[in-house]
Amino acid sequence: MDTEPSEPRAARVRVPASTSNLGSGFDCIGLAVARYLDAAYEPDDAPLRVEREGTLAALSVGADDDILARAFRARLAAHGVSDARGTIRASSDIPLSRGLGSSAAAVVAGLALADAAAGKLPPECAGEAPGHAPAHALAPAHHTDWLDLATELEGHPDNAAPAISGGLVAVARAADGALRVVPLPLSPDVGFAYAAPGAEVSTAAARRALPESVPHEVASRALGRLAALLHGLAIADAELIRIGFTDELHVPYRLPLIPGAKEAMDAAREAGAWAVTISGSGSGLIAACEPVRAEDVAAAMADAFRRAAGPDGVVYFPAQPALVGVRVEVQR
Repeated sequence: MDTEPSEPRAARVRVPASTSNLGSGFDCIGLAVARYLDAAYEPDDAPLRVEREGTLAALSVGADDDILARAFRARLAAHGVSDARGTIRASSDIPLSRGLGSSAAAVVAGLALADAAAGKLPPECAGEAPGHAPAHALAPAHHTDWLDLATELEGHPDNAAPAISGGLVAVARAADGALRVVPLPLSPDVGFAYAAPGAEVSTAAARRALPESVPHEVASRALGRLAALLHGLAIADAELIRIGFTDELHVPYRLPLIPGAKEAMDAAREAGAWAVTISGSGSGLIAACEPVRAEDVAAAMADAFRRAAGPDGVVYFPAQPALVGVRVEVQR
């Protein structure tokens, strides 16, 4: 074990977006999506600062309040570096506050960047990423460590877990309170489409919309639908996915917060989607469909949002699953 912290080194990370819930998988199912937050750290003697591009350019908070920088500083402090200095340059094409795990991606990026900068990634993780400098594929112990810290800082393990691990995952809490991540099979014959109106839905507002409790029979139906969802995603069974996207725990309470949601969901089905639901806590929607239909389904939802809620700020794209989670490069 190191007794003296080494000087931080330059590092880069890439973290995918994520959609969570997928209907009946409320607060426990997440899927990594191929939209990315890229962050690079360069050490110098000036106080830590953050430069932002892409969707992050809309943020105006300073380094003290930036969630990526907060995670970076907290993790460096755990490694004995109490005065983080240098520049973090972050760029993202993940829509903000639209149900694609932008905050979770930022926290994971901060934690990964700090471990890389402090030289704390385990050597057995070293590998080669095509077109990149030496990269690190993370060991399970590192996954667990980052998930616990990300949950503590940001509160959404169902987004942090796929951002770290990639792919489709379930997050379960053991009897002792520990989080466990379960990788799940996802058929390549399942495609996804995403669209969001210009309006944002804050996670806090979406959480306030939920009832404090639900009847046992509602919870029981949710469990059955979750089983259908997971098997349907594994074998590309449209009917099972349709059942699994059905929800009574959160979707009925959050839909009224999303302008044009009903019209966009109807448009998705008319364009060939098997099923459609809220992505995370909104305001985006996620639809399951044949992969070849994903572009058309996303465009149909976007058109419906423009007609029902106005043209400004509408975002849409095929939501290709990201099978690889966070990637790290360290300057040698």
